[in-house]
Amino acid sequence: MQNQYFSKEGLEKLKKELLERTDVLRPEIANRIKEAKEQGDLSENAEFDAAKEAQSINEGRIEEIHQILENAIVISDENKSSGVIVVGSSVKADAGKGPQQFVIVGVTESNPTAGFISNESPLGKVLIGHKKGDVVEVRTPRGVEQYKILEVK
Repeated sequence: MQNQYFSKEGLEKLKKELLERTDVLRPEIANRIKEAKEQGDLSENAEFDAAKEAQSINEGRIEEIHQILENAIVISDENKSSGVIVVGSSVKADAGKGPQQFVIVGVTESNPTAGFISNESPLGKVLIGHKKGDVVEVRTPRGVEQYKILEVK
């Protein structure tokens, strides 16, 4: 698994999810399985099947979070002070439709509709390494778009 970038907040959120899954969900699911087993015949026990499926999903996510945390890189505020766009930078850019605000984040934290774009997205890749005043070109399904970088924080 490759390195993934996180803000301090995003990494804490992921750690909280891990704690919730291991300390709360895991025991709850184990209890559901125990109760379903006590009902007898497991071959036609929908509650047992549902609990086992929930257990499988939860354990899979726990393993996924462990792998992500092993490869996590926290975005440093020091890197953002140079004026050059890096993961963690807040960028205001205009593609001719009015200024748009973006924050460059790792894949796990991306949410394009909220303005959080991945460093691996076409726009994120192109913006990294540029600074205020630069014009970048991004290939999109609609063709090539030019973005003028108005501000970098």
